[in-house]
Amino acid sequence: MSHQHADQRGSDLRSALGRLLSVGDATFADEYWGRRPLLSRAEELPTTFDDLLTAVAVDELVSHRGVRTPFARMAKDGALLDKSEFTASGGFGAEMADQLDSTGVLAAFADGHTLVLQGLHRLWPPLIDFVRDLVDDLGHPAQANAYITPASSTGFSPHYDVHDVFVVQISGEKRWILHPPVHTHPLASQPWSDRRTAVEERAREAPALDTVLRPGDALYLPRGWIHSAQALGDTTIHLTLGVASFSRYDVAQLVLGTLQEDAALREPLPAGIDPADPDAALHHVDRVVDDLAAALDRLRLDPAARARIAEKLGRRFADVTRPAPVNPLRTVSFMNSLDENSCVRWRQGLIARTRSDERRIHLELKDKTISFPIEASASIIQLQTRKPCRLEDLAGLDAASAVVVARRLLREGVLVPGP
Repeated sequence: MSHQHADQRGSDLRSALGRLLSVGDATFADEYWGRRPLLSRAEELPTTFDDLLTAVAVDELVSHRGVRTPFARMAKDGALLDKSEFTASGGFGAEMADQLDSTGVLAAFADGHTLVLQGLHRLWPPLIDFVRDLVDDLGHPAQANAYITPASSTGFSPHYDVHDVFVVQISGEKRWILHPPVHTHPLASQPWSDRRTAVEERAREAPALDTVLRPGDALYLPRGWIHSAQALGDTTIHLTLGVASFSRYDVAQLVLGTLQEDAALREPLPAGIDPADPDAALHHVDRVVDDLAAALDRLRLDPAARARIAEKLGRRFADVTRPAPVNPLRTVSFMNSLDENSCVRWRQGLIARTRSDERRIHLELKDKTISFPIEASASIIQLQTRKPCRLEDLAGLDAASAVVVARRLLREGVLVPGP
């Protein structure tokens, strides 16, 4: 990568998202996100992906980690292999029958089946950390799957996904064929199989992109783009980083959910209505649409109601993402030696809201609320900036009080030991 290219991209080089892009974050957001694919060659990217996954790591996951279905599946020519063909009991002390059987995986793989390792952001430490960083960069939930495909095999027929995807080629070469959507920005409830005929017809047209990914290449695909892939030559491994982006429709659903408080919209339709009569049905549809427009106009003028909708969006994000894991043993040991010189930081990805009354500040988490004397307000707000902080530097607290507050927040998994 040229020095000029590095300067143009600036701080992007340090982010998880920046590692996937041959353009800057702002350019990606403005010109590609949700709009069109972006192919980034290895020589255009700041780093390799060897730290995330390798062929050796795949063998370890299959043979030594006790991975269970549905964290793994196998497919060939678009058809899934019955899990009984590649899973078995782990034997004495690990009798669960749905664990990957390395011999079964070997047989199926040698027969041309693609192995899919799903949810690696929950199983493999490098991807746990990387995906957590990617969620922070994008502001949308993300996951990681790996596709391990035998030589010259096609794992899945042309299809589209209902989430955005970053493809990262780990080893081998794979040919990717892309076609524009037949249904733009599909929702999770609108899978490609509902439009199978249209997808198959589009896949027979001239592709928008026909390319070979080599180790270190990355490809961004907005949801809805039709794609298929074929391994070339040796075994290939690629990661798919799926991003379940929140949409304007998600926000609209939250907006409509607030209208259950509108009495006019809760009124029953008249008794004796004949829904099969088009004219009668249209009359009531017109009335409801008019009432809905009036309700939305009132909502537009109510900042407090809109703020509550924004809060619900934040809660939904918290429901479908996980903060970075904590280390229980290290944390307890750290708590036992806590003093004013100790350094702590906010747990990455942890979402919390604060509210105060005259006497206490309340920290509202996904599953609980933690309360402190009001004197701790400034220190908690300081910690929420996510910058590492020594306890002696916490605002508004003496050393002894800072230790008490930090110990409680460490115990509740809000703080973690700092660098």
